[in-house]
Amino acid sequence: MTMLSFDFLCETSRLRAFASKLLILAVALVSGLAMAGESRVAKPVVTIEKADSQCVAPPEEMRRNHMEMLKHQRDKTLRLGQRGAKVSLNGCSECHASKKTGSVLGSGENFCQGCHAYAAVHLDCWDCHQPKAHTKATPAPAAAGAKP
Repeated sequence: MTMLSFDFLCETSRLRAFASKLLILAVALVSGLAMAGESRVAKPVVTIEKADSQCVAPPEEMRRNHMEMLKHQRDKTLRLGQRGAKVSLNGCSECHASKKTGSVLGSGENFCQGCHAYAAVHLDCWDCHQPKAHTKATPAPAAAGAKP
């Protein structure tokens, strides 16, 4: 076998290896595109208990921006003392709390916990706030040695 034919065989095998990798990548890409709308995780089943009332924004906007609305209202409440606004955790709980438990937390069927579990987002709002409508938050216990 001459040097020229050996180089040709090596080059051919490299091209075949490259072509097979390219084919595998193309099949994976096409398969991924075919499954683009599907999810292996079941979407949360949440019920809006007060379906007759209108939310502050359309569902698509709320899914994407509710946390920004709540942060904005938090700043107004803390810095300007504006309370009772339409965009508040109490306002959300009034419509979205489960009729069975009166809460937005407690199981994957409850409104906030169900969606946040699906999206893998940690809920820390209720570290300070009550998850039930028409209740007031219990103040955090004072640290040892702290003056009121």
